[in-house]
Amino acid sequence: MYILIGLLVAAFMLYFPYEWCKFRHEDERDYGLKWFLTRESKRDVLIALLVTLVPLTFVSLHWPYEWGGRGLKSPSLWQAIDQLGGGIAAAFIEETFFRGWLQTILIRKTGIYIGIFLATLLFALSHLIVLTGWLRVATFFPGLVMAVLRLRGGSVMPSIIYHAVCNVWAVWFAPIP
Repeated sequence: MYILIGLLVAAFMLYFPYEWCKFRHEDERDYGLKWFLTRESKRDVLIALLVTLVPLTFVSLHWPYEWGGRGLKSPSLWQAIDQLGGGIAAAFIEETFFRGWLQTILIRKTGIYIGIFLATLLFALSHLIVLTGWLRVATFFPGLVMAVLRLRGGSVMPSIIYHAVCNVWAVWFAPIP
């Protein structure tokens, strides 16, 4: 039953923004829902990954066990493949909904800074639905990076790539206990 509910929520989050645009006769590009990368957005994603994940890798190697640090059992090959697939799929789904649709709506209603803050806060809080803990809410900070990548790139594609790479990184360097 939980799997079915999860699939329905994922389908809603992925397809609703496109249906919203069709219903309102709005251009998907206004919501960043036409996926593309410019030379600048590729550079921005690379810089964001280097600035965030390189230091986090060193930090994560010294995290306490309770945070997913050393001593935590590594996932099996099949668990890792499952987590990688889920993490990559989540990047497409969550970025389409939170950065494409919701961030655009909130920026229009409240302005850039408040809109980004609210969309990112809702993104972080959504991670508490399945598992609770302060590390789940820490997704707020990479969410801010993804928000800026979406805004600067004009498409959700830069934030999708950043999100997917972060999720892949987390499978090995920050497994959730």
